[in-house]
Amino acid sequence: MLSCSASDGFVPCPAPFNLAAHVLGQATRLADKTALSIVGQNGSEDWSYAALQSAVRGTAKGLLQLGLVPGDIVLMRLGNTVDFPLAYLGALAAGLVPVPTAAALTAPEVSKMIEMLSPKTILHDPDVACPAHAACVPLSALRAMRDLPPAAWHMGDPERLGYIIYTSGTSGKPSAVMHAHRAIWARQMMFDDWYGLLEDDRVMHAGAFNWTYTLGTGLMDPWTIGATALIPDAGTPAADLPDRIARTKTSIFAAAPGVYRQILKHHDTLTLPSLRHGLSAGEKLPETLRHGWQTATKTSIFEAYGMSECSTFVSASPQRPARTGTSGQPQKGRRIAIMGSEGPVPRETEGTIAIHKSDPGLMLGYLGAPQQTAEKYHGEWFLTGDQGQMGTDGQITYLGRNDDMMNAGGFRVSPIEVEQTLAKFPGITGVGATEVAVRPDVTVIAAFYTSDTALDEAALALYAQDNLARYKQPRLYVHLPELPMGANGKLLRGALRTGFEAQK
Repeated sequence: MLSCSASDGFVPCPAPFNLAAHVLGQATRLADKTALSIVGQNGSEDWSYAALQSAVRGTAKGLLQLGLVPGDIVLMRLGNTVDFPLAYLGALAAGLVPVPTAAALTAPEVSKMIEMLSPKTILHDPDVACPAHAACVPLSALRAMRDLPPAAWHMGDPERLGYIIYTSGTSGKPSAVMHAHRAIWARQMMFDDWYGLLEDDRVMHAGAFNWTYTLGTGLMDPWTIGATALIPDAGTPAADLPDRIARTKTSIFAAAPGVYRQILKHHDTLTLPSLRHGLSAGEKLPETLRHGWQTATKTSIFEAYGMSECSTFVSASPQRPARTGTSGQPQKGRRIAIMGSEGPVPRETEGTIAIHKSDPGLMLGYLGAPQQTAEKYHGEWFLTGDQGQMGTDGQITYLGRNDDMMNAGGFRVSPIEVEQTLAKFPGITGVGATEVAVRPDVTVIAAFYTSDTALDEAALALYAQDNLARYKQPRLYVHLPELPMGANGKLLRGALRTGFEAQK
């Protein structure tokens, strides 16, 4: 049997269509219901569905009054505040093309984006780095737009350009990914096959407003179904999150693995009576972390795998739990394959995870880079660049990025497998594996780990010997005070490698 899932005929996106109108499709029916609660230490800032829709459509009106027209690009340099989703949906409501960006970017990095995008305007929070630009709209002016009369939804072809997001740049150069308005329609496949999302759910996301994981999973998806979104206020320590989960009667909690790790670092047991389960994405969830959360809370974490070019498309869910070690299975409606050079490979065989070009959530392409876009396709399949393996039951084991895969004596080794194994060693709190050069033309597998104190290397080596094939066993063990993480909590294996080699 080949490693390929069969699409079950997901309903096509209707036309005409508008992404923001779809997200707020329940707003009139649920006008007085709380759509968003920004949860502070002693209280919350609440937004009803009526107030949310009014602010979004007022923002759309204000942007159009600047002289912008549908299709114009709007660069977002906004912080971790409610201004971010309001501006994002407001731009989409007006048919403009928002480009959300990470607040941590420097002015020189933003300058490169401006050169590529040629935005017609920049929405700018003065606390966020941005080079001087004649088209900047200050935060005060943006906020004043909320009170304007509502703009009409800009309805149109669901295939038209909706928004642009930048990849994380793990390959060295971030790419501008163009998405159509229809991308939001595809996210409904996650409601059952990842979230188990219901209208009466209260969904807390631990990320910042200006992270796309938060924007989708924490805000737009709950709003689409009519649930309540909960966001901890800026600067909330991970140790304080359990109190806010309990106090707000959160039923679904979403975060990156690093947040779960920090919570468990401060709490051995957690009493969260309203919590049904947790969600994880952003990087591979270690099995030890999943087990630790289950032990502490008596609830499960359901993991999803995806990428900037297609959001998430492989996941576990309450109805379809993942087999241990896997990320789950393709969501219903997705056509996913594990590809070799000649096409889908047999099941239980390693290959590149691929998405069929018909997927409604798949990007339109990379901005200004048609050749780069074309190189990502193998016939009708979009190649993710990630390695995986599909079991006979259809569940997919994520093995890592192509450029993260290690070579040991001609064998390809997944860093994920090494990390998951070593993470079970007593005392290890975090681990990253990568291939490093120890002298010219000689590389070995190295394991970088965190723990309260440096651990006995002989004991680590013996443990690896008992649990990993010889070619998978690290030859170096390096104790670090902390592992390098990106802004979104992803382990930066490349930084481990370059940091080690720079010290040689």
